[in-house]
Amino acid sequence: MTYRPPSPYAPPRRRRRLSLPRPPGPSHRPRLTRRGRMALVLGAVLVVAAGITVPLLLTRDGPAVEQPRALLVPEGWRAGQVYTAVDRALGLPEGTARRTATAPGTALPLPAAAGGNPEGYLFPATYPVLSATTPDGLLRFMVDTASKRFGTARIAEGAKARGLSVYETVIAASIVQAEADNPEDMAKVARVVHNRLDRNMALQMDSTLNYALDRSTVDTTYEDTRTESPYNTYERKGLPPTPIGNPGDQALDAVIRPADGDWLYFVTVAPGDTRFTADYAAHRANVAEFNANRGAAKG
Repeated sequence: MTYRPPSPYAPPRRRRRLSLPRPPGPSHRPRLTRRGRMALVLGAVLVVAAGITVPLLLTRDGPAVEQPRALLVPEGWRAGQVYTAVDRALGLPEGTARRTATAPGTALPLPAAAGGNPEGYLFPATYPVLSATTPDGLLRFMVDTASKRFGTARIAEGAKARGLSVYETVIAASIVQAEADNPEDMAKVARVVHNRLDRNMALQMDSTLNYALDRSTVDTTYEDTRTESPYNTYERKGLPPTPIGNPGDQALDAVIRPADGDWLYFVTVAPGDTRFTADYAAHRANVAEFNANRGAAKG
């Protein structure tokens, strides 16, 4: 019979417990030598990948255990990028993971508000992959991981304090993830999102428009802002209908714990230099500086 290594995305089999005879008395209790204690310590090694721990059982006499390959899902990746990476990692034809995720029989453990769309719930992390790993099992594990991370009481209470549902918080976090130039700016970007929502202002985020146009760019034209789409936050007020990517923990924390400030506008003038302001004239000046920098770079 061909040996198949266990998949980290399948439930472990229950093993029959064997009753072992007890030693005749206290004098027969085994004691570990120094070398034995060291062997126990070394035997407790775990492979840790972004909070996901996969125990590996290594034996000398048994069949060789397959070493897992690493599949990295960066923070902010869209579902389409994750599907492509899954297909490549598992050696499957392009489109397999997408069809699996959207198949009626898959039933990923998504919240009802997601309407069956896994965008935002393919949690960014490093996942161990084996030859026996299936796209269904891997995607299900990603969604289950996101549901556990997003389903804590801390997140629920933080969302409620901001007047949002947990799903809306994930949507806002996906925008923060896409818009922030660096992690340190996330809490400020989140504050801009909250301030605009509180004032019933359109978010006017390029990231949501780029999602509608299936692209990634920092150049947005006037014609782009006229695009007819529920993700066009230049034309429509409020949050878009779904997340626009898969946010990480830090972006989600920024939404439930935004920085203090009255900012309504921001623009990254240069890498590492994001300007936040509540004054529209100052914002226009910052945008002009951004355009000048862009023009110089292209020239």
